[in-house]
Order: sequence, then structure tokens, then C-alpha cells
Amino acid sequence: MSEAAIEIKDLRVDYGNFVAVQDISLSIPYGEVFGLVGPNGAGKTSTFKVLTTLMEPTYGEVSVAGFDIFESAEEARRIMAYMPDLAPVPADLKLWEFLDFYADTHRLGGRRVRRERVDECLRIVNLFEKREAWCKELSRGQTQRLVLAKTLLHRPKVLVLDEPASGLDPLSRREMRIALQALAKEGATVLVSSHILSELAEMCSSLCVMNQGRLLASGTADEVRRELGRAERQLSVVTFGDPEALVSWLRERPGVTDLKVDGLRVGFQFTGEDVDQEGLLLGLVNAGLKVRSFEEESSSFEDILVRVAEGNREV
Repeated sequence: MSEAAIEIKDLRVDYGNFVAVQDISLSIPYGEVFGLVGPNGAGKTSTFKVLTTLMEPTYGEVSVAGFDIFESAEEARRIMAYMPDLAPVPADLKLWEFLDFYADTHRLGGRRVRRERVDECLRIVNLFEKREAWCKELSRGQTQRLVLAKTLLHRPKVLVLDEPASGLDPLSRREMRIALQALAKEGATVLVSSHILSELAEMCSSLCVMNQGRLLASGTADEVRRELGRAERQLSVVTFGDPEALVSWLRERPGVTDLKVDGLRVGFQFTGEDVDQEGLLLGLVNAGLKVRSFEEESSSFEDILVRVAEGNREV
């Protein structure tokens, strides 16, 4: 078995003269919930379609669990599952009937074996009590979880989920997050996309950000936030007593802009790397300024993604 569940190297997807995916490379290990985040048109769905053998790329190399998806497409499909955004569900079937149909197409065994697996998947997504309900009776969140149950039937090693939490209420998102993280703990690899960065930050062990077909940053949520928000930081200092001396000192420091005073708190923008911020704090101490606290107010994930979508990587 390959060390990585998913390997993507130099992937490019063109639609005529439009470049949807521009030479991205990713390596995703087993047992991980990995997020792919970006605004609409970032290239997420095109990447997923290539990965799941639904579309051929312009060029690039892709393997799933060690299988080259172009040379060994059938083998890759057997150990993979794809959940598209807003997957259709028939209204005139009960939940167990819907899942049993797909269990049969996967040749999971006789009626008793299929029923056991259907019930198991319904329990995973917390829908077992509704197994006799009609699909048309489900809420949006319940429908999404039913489609996830369908995706799990054949015990895939790799799950590719396109916007699975789109439109879900907080409780439904929480239930889906718990289900996906439990699958990863059992060794499955889950690749999930969203245009909401904070949503994936809660769900994923690591993630990457795409915009206009390019991969901008990858790593843990904190690493991605630092990578995309590293140029400009919002800092604040709380002083003892009159902050005027601190304000005067900060005005003379390079990279400090937009000073604002609120009582004993002085907030400002600071442009620089970690070592520059460290030097600023050291300078405060050496200058003998009376400082009670010094902290960085991180850009929110939403702010970062909005600025990325506007084409500004320096957030």
C-alpha cells in the first residue's frame, strides 16, 4: 500500500482557453480529514472530478491508494467514493430502500448482509431511527447525511466529498463532522471541499486554500492562517497608565500603521514576519515602556478567504 492515500502531481485542467486548475501538487496521508477550500471558481470541483476519474486532465499524475487513476481506473474506483454537491435522492423510496439499492449495485451480498450494512451506515450518520421514513420527508441536513451513508456502503478507503455541509444547520454540520472524523480514526482518508474556511478548520486535521486554480497554502488551520495572513498583522498593546509614551514610540517604528487608542489599549497594523514582531516586543521592553499585555489579533478565516477571492494573497 502506498504511504499516501492521495498523490496529485502537477495537475492541470483546461477548458478551451480557460485554465481551471494550474499545476497543483498534493500528498494526503491515510487517516486524515483534508480540506480543500476556496471561493466559487477556485478549481475545487474540477480537481475532484479528475481525482474520481470523471474527467481527464490536460496533464498531471494522480494516484489513489497507490493506483494510478488513469492506468488502473477500475481498481481506484473500488476503493474510492464520491459525494457531489447536492446529490439527488428519489422521493418515492424509503431510506433503507434507497441504500439497499446501492448496496446491491456494490454486490455487498445477500439481503441479510445488505440489510446489516445499510443499518450500520444509517447509524454512522445518525439516521437509523428514520430508516422507514420516505426520502421526501427528510430535511436538507438529513438528506445530506443519507447521501453520506450511501457513500460509505462499500467501505471506501478514500472519500471525496464536494461541499457536503453546504446549507446545513449547525447541528447537522456537527453531526457530519463527528461522522467524518470517526471514519478517519478508522483509517479512511476524507477529502472535503467548502468555500467556508472556518467550517473546514473545525472539521479537518489539515487543509489547503485554492484560488483561480492555484494552490496558495496548505497545512494545519493555524499554519494556513499564518501563511495567508503573514504580511499584515493586527496587534494590540495594553499599558499601565498613560499610553502616550507608547504611542510616540510606536509612531517611530517601521511597519507600524493605523494607530488607534482605546483607553489603555493601543491597537495598530504591523507589517512584517514573526522575527520582526519578536523584535518589536523586545524593543518595547528595552525602551522601558510599561506594558501589561501584547497580543496579535488574527485575521478571521472569513476575512482571509474574502481577500483571497479578491486576488490579494497578502492578507
